[in-house]
Order: sequence, then C-alpha cells, then structure tokens
Amino acid sequence: MTRILLVDDQSLVRVGFRTILETEPGFEVVGEAADGRVAIEQASALRPDVICMDVQMPVMDGLAATREICASGQPAAVMILTTFDRDDFLFEALDAGASGFLLKTAEPEQLIEAVHVLARGDALLSPEVTRRVIERFGGDGTSAAGPDEAGTAVDGLTEREGEVLLLLARGRSNAEMAAELFLGEATVKTHVSNVLAKLGVRDRIHAVIWAYEHGVVAPSR
Repeated sequence: MTRILLVDDQSLVRVGFRTILETEPGFEVVGEAADGRVAIEQASALRPDVICMDVQMPVMDGLAATREICASGQPAAVMILTTFDRDDFLFEALDAGASGFLLKTAEPEQLIEAVHVLARGDALLSPEVTRRVIERFGGDGTSAAGPDEAGTAVDGLTEREGEVLLLLARGRSNAEMAAELFLGEATVKTHVSNVLAKLGVRDRIHAVIWAYEHGVVAPSR
C-alpha cells in the first residue's frame, strides 16, 4: 500500500486529488494538510511514502516545508504540484530536495503515474521541465565545481556505476538501463543506489543535475 499525504490550502483541490488517487488500487490517502507547518507535523506522525505538496500556502509555503521534511531524513518522497509554471519554483523545489514536479494542469492519469514513480523510489520531471533543468545546470557543459572535484567523485564509481550515471543523465528508467546493460532490474536498482550514495545526492533527479553541472555529460545541441 502506498501511503499519500495531500498538502494544499484549497479543500476542493485536496478532495479532487483524493478522489483521483483513491481510485487506484494500492493507494491510500492517509492525511491532509492546509499549510506547510501542518504538513511537517503530519509527515512526522503519519510517515507517508509520497507527499503531494502545493507551493503557495499560508503559515509556511510548500518549498520551506519540503526543505524541512527532506532535511529531517524522513523517507517520504515529495512531489511539488503547482499551477505556476515558473522556473524559480522548479529550481527552489529541486534545491529543497523534492523528487518530482508536476503542474496541476496534468491529466488524472499523469498524477497517478507520478505517485507510482515516486513510490518506487524514482524521481519524475516532465520532458519540458527536464530540458529546463539541463539548460540551467549544464547549459555550457562545464563543471561548476571544477574538474578536480568532479573527477574525484567520478573516480569513486566503479565502471558499471559510471555507465549507470551516464544512462541516468540521459533519462533512462531502471527497466531501460537493465535492457541496455543486460542486467536484472534489481541489480540496476542497487547500482543506482550506490551512485546516489557516492555522489552524495538525494535521488535520480539530483544525480542528473550533478552529472550536467560537473560536465560529466554535455547537453545535446
């Protein structure tokens, strides 16, 4: 059972999300919150697997709440859901530790799939958002932290982990990586976990950002 916490200051929005998500077998909405402060309390008390987080709310906004939840070490994956297609929200959300970013204009099926993705331990950005991330963090293919630091981190990866990092940066799923590398999905998942730990990043999105930001891969022109 995937346990979900809904955070939005509009009760009608929460009702709509609950109705959509609870049609999916295996999903359970375990709590709701109308502001970021209550979301932090609910996340600690209820231990959800996925938190669907609005951005603009009273008392504490969703970005600040996401930062606090992620910094606390809780295993919940946070997906930002917003009506605002703004780069500042996107990059602040990623910096805060969010594992997904979805606009409220998405179809119900996209919301359900997004929760499935985060519940599996993966991260989700729409293709158009991914392009903006690449342009922001690696637009010139150079290393923001310097080649020595990047080289040291990459040198700590095994050859197979290096291949996994490159495929992550190209947006491959675990199943796609397994097919390309002739490995089982469980083995790929282990390699991904090792890459994240060695790079010191929270999830797949931040591994992709790291790869582009440090010039390990360059954006396609």
